[in-house]
Amino acid sequence: MTTQSGPVLISDPLPEATAEILRSVGLEVIVGADQLDSSLPEISGWILRSGTQITRELLEKAPNLKCICRAGAGVDNIDCDAAAEMGVQVMNTPAANSNAAAEHAVGLLFAVARNVGQGHLGMSQGGWDRKQLVGVELEGKTLVVVGMGKIGQRVCRKASGVGMTVIGCDPFVEAEVCQKNGATLAPLENALSQADFISLHPPLNDHTRGMVNEEFLNQCKPGVRIVNVSRGPVIDSAALLKALDNGQVAGAGLDVFVEEPPAVDDPLRSHPGVLCTPHLGASTVEAQDNVGLQSASQVAAFLLEGQVQHPVNEPKS
Repeated sequence: MTTQSGPVLISDPLPEATAEILRSVGLEVIVGADQLDSSLPEISGWILRSGTQITRELLEKAPNLKCICRAGAGVDNIDCDAAAEMGVQVMNTPAANSNAAAEHAVGLLFAVARNVGQGHLGMSQGGWDRKQLVGVELEGKTLVVVGMGKIGQRVCRKASGVGMTVIGCDPFVEAEVCQKNGATLAPLENALSQADFISLHPPLNDHTRGMVNEEFLNQCKPGVRIVNVSRGPVIDSAALLKALDNGQVAGAGLDVFVEEPPAVDDPLRSHPGVLCTPHLGASTVEAQDNVGLQSASQVAAFLLEGQVQHPVNEPKS
């Protein structure tokens, strides 16, 4: 199946090879967020990362759009229902950056356990606070992984490899999936009381938004440590700050926030129990290359051959 196609818009920064793949198969490419408004009437394909928000209003300005591909896993910045109504296929690249995100999550586990952020800050200010920064070890501790998708599965394997007991929590996976990745499947309400560490990897939807709230945190043992490389809004920030202040949570490693970037005076930026990074989960050379190459290949296959890879909606026409 071959179709006549208009240009493909790449509205967020991706490796040049992304555009080169599309051009190599005869597709015109428009690059840059500054080209978005002017290109909407003519584009057939759209590749983006997390920096672009595709709303119903934008989709209505793109009458020739046939497909959207999120270079990455999360699609909460795309109105997938509106796209489906308008006959636009939405796809993602769920495995392309999963290792990078999983490695960052594990890195935050180590950093939070050993007070790496506080140690560096103190050293940079001339301090030497060894006695105030005694940490804990990961080996022998229990990690609860919330969300057993591609990233969560990798976190399970890596954590199991350093000697942690791993519990996977996901209502949509079978016990066998957890077992293959070095974890035991359990309901979240049963797992939280066992957790020394929690790593968050759920998709963002109506069920997970604000799921880490006061009730969630009160089910954990005192002194639990939490890392989040999924989506910021899965955590109720006020509840987390309260739990950090009263010691229910001993530390948090946060790569994502409710608003990005968070306000300069956001208390999560400066709380002594929080280690923050600026949404670096997928920010590796390898991951950037992977998501760019895969998204370009998927868009080309869809526009030129009608192939659908990794669909996340069902167009109605």
